[in-house]
Amino acid sequence: MTYRDLWQSLQTAYAPNEAQAVVRLLLEEEFGLSLADVLGGATDNLDDEEKMRLSTMMARLKRGEPVQHIIGYETFCGRKFHVSPAVLIPRPETEELCRWILSHSLPTSPTILDIGTGSGCIAITLAAELPTAHVEAWDISEKALAIACENANSSHVHVSFHLQDALLPPADTEKWNVIVSNPPYICEQERDTMSAIVIDHEPAQALFVPDANPLCFYQAIAHYACHALKPDGLLYFEINPLYVNNLSEMLNHFHFVNISSKKDQFGKQRFILARKTI
Repeated sequence: MTYRDLWQSLQTAYAPNEAQAVVRLLLEEEFGLSLADVLGGATDNLDDEEKMRLSTMMARLKRGEPVQHIIGYETFCGRKFHVSPAVLIPRPETEELCRWILSHSLPTSPTILDIGTGSGCIAITLAAELPTAHVEAWDISEKALAIACENANSSHVHVSFHLQDALLPPADTEKWNVIVSNPPYICEQERDTMSAIVIDHEPAQALFVPDANPLCFYQAIAHYACHALKPDGLLYFEINPLYVNNLSEMLNHFHFVNISSKKDQFGKQRFILARKTI
């Protein structure tokens, strides 16, 4: 099959530009074919075994399986992170959250907590970019923590991972300079607007919150941060744009100051920052 044949066969699951990107990624990572090779018709020169392997992978893509699960990883802030159905696939928006944290002035050896770490992409990125930091990360899923540990090892950084429910945090006091979280924030009523690729292959536990209490994780984490952040400590969230005003009001209620939001690359209010008073 030609490159055009391959990507056009995926149009039931993807928009044309997405289908092209998915096929290019698959051909590059699994078969070592550059874009120039692909456009030059290199898929016709694959041997029989490679053609069979490509056919099997294309069948998985047509069934809606994410290409990241097929090749086994996603790139995040220049590093490869192993992914599986046990964790969310890291998104480009979350890269922006990491860059926002790194743009701020932090103590020489900051203490950083990532709540709901999943693949470990936030915690590992911060640990790699801030080598003098002490970074800890929590998740409620043992399978997610196993993947996060694997990713930390492959990135050659140290992160202290713990099995911990974000809704029932410990009674810590003035422990962290930074707390960051990308918690579940999609309401159940939004499910019908989402891609089946996400719904069928990524963990619902890491995606959805009850319609009746969409800020449950933010409330629990903010309450914890009130006591667990050191004076002048920073609290960062990735957020559902629908609730940016509600979150700002909630953080103000918890007596955080300098509350600000930030748009993602698509122009949506995707992040919020608050500072604990001195």
